[in-house]
Amino acid sequence: MSSRPTPFIPTIGGDTSFHNNVPDPLLAGKELPTFKFALEKSAGKVSGNSYGKEATVEELPISKGIAGVSMQLEPGVMREMHWHATAAEWAFVLKGRVRTTVIDPLGNSEINDFEPGDIWYFPRGHGHMLQCLGNEPCHFILIFDNGYFSEFGTFSVSDWMSRVPKELLAKNLGVDVAQLATYPTSEVYFGRGAVPPEPAALPLHGATTPPLTHKYRMLSDPPHRVFDGGQEWRVDSTKFPISRTVTGVVLDLDPGALRELHWHPTADEWHYVIDGNVSVTMFGSHGRYRAETLEAGDVGYIPQGYGHSIENIGDKTARLLIAFNTGVYASIGLTQWLAGQPKDVLATNLSQPAVSFDDFPKGEVFIAPAKKS
Repeated sequence: MSSRPTPFIPTIGGDTSFHNNVPDPLLAGKELPTFKFALEKSAGKVSGNSYGKEATVEELPISKGIAGVSMQLEPGVMREMHWHATAAEWAFVLKGRVRTTVIDPLGNSEINDFEPGDIWYFPRGHGHMLQCLGNEPCHFILIFDNGYFSEFGTFSVSDWMSRVPKELLAKNLGVDVAQLATYPTSEVYFGRGAVPPEPAALPLHGATTPPLTHKYRMLSDPPHRVFDGGQEWRVDSTKFPISRTVTGVVLDLDPGALRELHWHPTADEWHYVIDGNVSVTMFGSHGRYRAETLEAGDVGYIPQGYGHSIENIGDKTARLLIAFNTGVYASIGLTQWLAGQPKDVLATNLSQPAVSFDDFPKGEVFIAPAKKS
């Protein structure tokens, strides 16, 4: 047999069908690597009071399937027109108001305004722009279905147009070369201008309607499920059809509550702690187990199929934004698994008398409340 190690093949866009049996060297060691990154404490790219702070495989090597960005824009600032060649973009608005424009391959464009609790999704390669609305800064979290996206796959309109010979660009646009003299000579990234008009003006080509909207009002819905110990909002492609590669969850945990031990058979999981303090555990087979404490602004990452839990260890409600690189949510909980077995199976497997399982849950707990004193 060859002793040559098997190369790692990264997940792209949530497609896990071909790599499940290929070992990731980072996860193949005797100890599990860290799955935590202090996103909001990182330096990022800063322009005035606007910034973008990212968590990709460069910052958090375990996060090969999902990357994330925390972005703040000041009034009158936009994240310029760009596209991602290697990832789709999903976003959740935390604060302020945001306007987006997006164009699809059929030439349909859509302009949407977003408030806290709203989400958007741009399929891979769709050109888009993000802009602060009103007189207050906006803050949002961007999720990408590829942990490698940043290094290889973001293309900005100013960067492209500044590299093209002026004669070629003028010919393409049907204008005189002199008209391009004051165009940007390098990538703008954060563009600064007047506060956008409301309502938005029509595009140059007039109004068009894409077949699927890029906007969904996530927290305007009632919670997907409510428990004694917390609640969960969940939006996947069954509710938001364009979001074919990302499912988003907002999870509230009361003090002491536990999102039970579980795993996701079809996706990686990415956390952003919006508020509170949580303990996250991860189990990786062969006795490997790791726990990390995350506070507001931290990111956590659990690879597909790895057992994990989330517990609120603070004295106030903890809120997490959770993303999965799949368009259809799936999970299996420990209580759900145990409840699906006859008592004799549990007795043999766990070396306990069958009667001891009479008090076990008869179905999935999902969120376990704090123990009553």
